[in-house]
Amino acid sequence: MNFEPGSRLTRSCRYSLLACAFCCAVPVLLSPGIAAAQAYPAKPIRFVLAFGAPGGAPDTIARSIGPKLTDAWGHQVIVDPRTGAGGTIATEIVAKAPPDGYTMLLASPSHAINSALYSRLPYDPVADFAPVTLVADVPNIVVVHPSVPARSVRQLIALAKARPGALLYGSAGSGSSQHLAGELFQKMAGVRMVHVPYKGGGAVVIDLIAGQLQLTFGSTTSLPGIRSGRLVALAVTTAKRVGVLPDLPTVAEAGLPGYEAAAWYAVFAPARTPRSIIEKVQTEIARDEASGCARAAGPAIDRARRLVAVRAWRIPAAGDCEVGRDRAGVRSEGRLRADL
Repeated sequence: MNFEPGSRLTRSCRYSLLACAFCCAVPVLLSPGIAAAQAYPAKPIRFVLAFGAPGGAPDTIARSIGPKLTDAWGHQVIVDPRTGAGGTIATEIVAKAPPDGYTMLLASPSHAINSALYSRLPYDPVADFAPVTLVADVPNIVVVHPSVPARSVRQLIALAKARPGALLYGSAGSGSSQHLAGELFQKMAGVRMVHVPYKGGGAVVIDLIAGQLQLTFGSTTSLPGIRSGRLVALAVTTAKRVGVLPDLPTVAEAGLPGYEAAAWYAVFAPARTPRSIIEKVQTEIARDEASGCARAAGPAIDRARRLVAVRAWRIPAAGDCEVGRDRAGVRSEGRLRADL
């Protein structure tokens, strides 16, 4: 047998040894990831908020989820507001975080809308994220200061037409669902109002009560002001009436047919986060009856991946994540969705 250097047999033995070494190394290389998924969580988890001003809907939702996950896992869930730039600051942080389940994004419709507002984003809103679960599907509410001489949507439209550019409406920020709800209202009603962006919905309510604004298409954070009489609710922006305000009509039935502009909040992880970690986070969130929109992560994630070509990024029903690559905008028929 020829064992001389460079001989065919020597080369064959060398290749065999390399193949054996590779096969032995693969389980060793893979085992840390598997072990990490099984041991998750082993340290505090960070929930990053794109719109996180105290008292706003994202802040309220995150601080409701956080303590329950902390109790379940024995590791603190840290709520980390990173507001600004229409939510892109927080979103970029999560997109570039390690895909280990320790950095999560509580996203809102701005996650889809921003691709239409900014010519360049430092992340891909589809490819850089893995959907975990829908947490809440909530209405916006058309709310006015008591001094505004309008007690219905029809009266508000008539007032805005009589005073073009005189009414100030506040939102949780440029690109927020409240902002787009207001723009959609103006487009469909043929009126002109002035948008005043804030760093969160809580500050909007404060200024609205103080009379610095005339109205908002705000979240349910305005409910205390409505119930105390310091604010006046005219309608909800959803397609149907909502349980918390059953006597309040929808915008569509109150004077603007076809209008609909609901908001949602969902949890996203960085792309390539292990499936087992995503399912564990979703399962724990779903245990909370208050997050009744949350459902099994598996079907939602699978459907999201199958529907990458869908012409909208939306999460229309509990646990049903639909993802698309289009630029988000406003359609004239009254739905916030994506337009090419």
